[in-house]
Amino acid sequence: MNIKYTNNQSLKKLNLIPYFETEESIVFNEIKLSKSVFSGKKDSLHLFEKDENLFLFVGLGKEPDYKVIKTAFRRISAKQISHFKEEAKLFLSADFSNENVEAIISGLWLGTYQLGHYKKDKKQHPLENDNFDFEINSILEVKNAVIKGLKIAKAQLETYHLVDLPPNKITPKHLADWAMQTGKNYGMEVTVIGAEQAYILGLDAFVSVGKGSANESQFIIMDYHPTTAKKHIGLVGKGITFDTGGLNIKTAGIVHMKCDMAGGAAVLGTMQLIADLQLPYRVTAIVPACENSVDANSFLPSDVIGSYSGHSIEIIDTDAEGRLILADGLSYLIKNYNPETILDIATLTGSSVATFGYECGALFSKNDKLAKQLQKAGDVTGERLWPLPLWDVYKSDVESEIADVKNYSGKPVAGAISAAKFLEFFTENHVSWAHLDIAGVSFVDDEFAKTKHASAFGVHLITNFIENL
Repeated sequence: MNIKYTNNQSLKKLNLIPYFETEESIVFNEIKLSKSVFSGKKDSLHLFEKDENLFLFVGLGKEPDYKVIKTAFRRISAKQISHFKEEAKLFLSADFSNENVEAIISGLWLGTYQLGHYKKDKKQHPLENDNFDFEINSILEVKNAVIKGLKIAKAQLETYHLVDLPPNKITPKHLADWAMQTGKNYGMEVTVIGAEQAYILGLDAFVSVGKGSANESQFIIMDYHPTTAKKHIGLVGKGITFDTGGLNIKTAGIVHMKCDMAGGAAVLGTMQLIADLQLPYRVTAIVPACENSVDANSFLPSDVIGSYSGHSIEIIDTDAEGRLILADGLSYLIKNYNPETILDIATLTGSSVATFGYECGALFSKNDKLAKQLQKAGDVTGERLWPLPLWDVYKSDVESEIADVKNYSGKPVAGAISAAKFLEFFTENHVSWAHLDIAGVSFVDDEFAKTKHASAFGVHLITNFIENL
C-alpha cells in the first residue's frame, strides 16, 4: 500500500468523505446533498456515482468518540470491500483532529481482517496490497496521526491472530517464538523459561497448571528498556492457550477456550505497540503460557502446591488455573524487576461477565489515582473499565485451613472479587497495582463475523495509559 498526502481536489475511483452531523446542505465537488438525503447522522452512508467515480459519504454523528469513528471506518473497509479496487482517496476537512484521523486510519486497516485463516479460497483485502494507492486530502498536517493509526491497527491485528487461530497452532511454544521474533524486530530483550527451568526456579504454581499437557509450558519475559526511560511499568498477561478446566473439566463453552490467552495476547500486542511507538518508558512484561489439559500428570483438586513467592496454595478447583499462573508471574515480576506500577490482565472469571455483560472490563485497584487513570484511558480508546471493590471483608474467601491461601472460594457469588483478592495476596502489598478482568470483552459477538472472535481489548487501552503517565 502506498500512502500519499495532498491538498488538491483531484478524485479517485473511490472517494471517502466523512462528515460530522450538520444542519446545512452538504456541497462537495459540485455534488449537493440536501439534509433529507444525507446530514452526517451517526452510522449513515450515502453512495453516489459520477463520471465513473464513487463518492461514499460517511456520517459520524454530532460528537463521535474514538470508538464510534474507528468502528464506522472498520465497517466500511470490511463491508464495502467491493468498492476498494486499486485506489482510494480520503477527504478530511479542518474539523478533523489528529485523534479523529488516527481512529479513521486504524478502523480502515482493522477492516482488512478476515476470520477465514484456513479457507482455501481466502482472498487478500485490497488495502493489504502493496500496490494499492491510498491518498489523503487534508489542509492540515496529518501524517503523524496516520502513522500512529497504522501502528495501532498493526498491533491489534497481531492480537486478533493470536487469539483467533486454533489451539493446535497457538501453543505456548508459538507464543514464545512470536515474542522472540517480535523482540528482534522491535528492539526488546526477550527471555523464555521452559518447564524444566521453571521448576528449578520455583515457579511451582505455573508448572502445576501445565503438567497435564503435551505442549511444554513457556514463561515469557519481554523487556522494553529505552535509555531515557521516565518510569518503569510491569505487565502480566494470562496465557492459557487452551483451558479444558483440568480435572474440574468444563461442561459448557469449551469450544471457545482458545481465547483464554487473550490477556496474554493483549500484553504481547501492547509490547509491540509500545516499542513501535518508541514510548519513553521502560515496560517489562510477563506472559506465563501453558495449556490446562487432562492426563495422569494433571494437578488435582485438593492438592497443595507451592508458588514462586514461597506461599503454599490449596487447589479447590483446577478450572481456577489462570490466577495460579498470574500469581507466579506477579511474584517473579516484583522480585526480579520491581516496577513502579503493575497491571495484570486476564480472561479470569465468568463472574465479571455476569456483572458487566459484554460492555466493559472489571477493574480492581486500591490505588485510586491508578484506577482513575486506567478508566480515563479506557474511555478515550473505547475499551472501558469499571471498578469493583477489593475490601478486606472478602479476604476470607481465599483463606485455607491447610495452606497459606486457596485458589477458589467455592461460593457462587463474588467470584471476580475473590479471584482479585487471591492475586492481591501475591503482590507483596504493591502500592500501584491493578487487575483487569476482561472475560466479557476479549472474545466477542459483533457485526464483523458470524462467530465469536478476538477484540484485542487492552492493547490500545494500556498503551494510552502508559503514554499519559
